Amino acid sequence: MTLSSSDHPLIPRPPATAAALRAAVARIAPAALPAFTGELDRAADRALLGADPAPLRRFTAQWALYVEIQRHPRLAARLREAEQIAATGEEPEARQAAAEAGRVLDEARATLVASESPGAD
Repeated sequence: MTLSSSDHPLIPRPPATAAALRAAVARIAPAALPAFTGELDRAADRALLGADPAPLRRFTAQWALYVEIQRHPRLAARLREAEQIAATGEEPEARQAAAEAGRVLDEARATLVASESPGAD
């Protein structure tokens, strides 16, 4: 992820488990905790009803990405700004902002994948 040296993470990267992600969300984005809990409940229900862990895997992947972005204040601000412009801006600014939001998500996703590789921290 492209981060300046002054953009240190607010917290260490948590493991991609529901408990660790819940604790991370509670620390860095407490306002998102109700959404986290509701989505976890729905994912667990779908997993149980379908006897398939895929909904829980999607949930943890989604929230691990959210936490990865929120751990870095500048990255989170970059995403918020891009999303705001994409939602309310005029063409071509809105299209450029949507592309920027996609780049932020891609960078964070790539960082998570790299951190899961053998030998990564």
